[in-house]
Amino acid sequence: MASKKEKIFEVACPDCAAMLRIDASTGLVISHTPAPRKRMFEDMEAAAQAMREREDRKESIFRQSIDAEKNKADLLEKKFAEALRKAKDAPDVKPLREFDLD
Repeated sequence: MASKKEKIFEVACPDCAAMLRIDASTGLVISHTPAPRKRMFEDMEAAAQAMREREDRKESIFRQSIDAEKNKADLLEKKFAEALRKAKDAPDVKPLREFDLD
């Protein structure tokens, strides 16, 4: 058995591009070499631009939340008035219970 040459296949993972070394006789993975990580940004200027855009987006979201809080009291008051109007318009009917059906 020692005279047989071991067959080892190198296969690239189609999902992550990692290299796998697989033993042909057992079908088990012998080693795994992860794919090189891709850079998020090509240069510092692109990274700085992305940070500025993120800061602008955070500021915009903050301003929207402030406006929503300012209008929150008016909105709740209008919703309450509408619910009160619906309650007054609805007939005052006693709920039917199963006990009443007997």
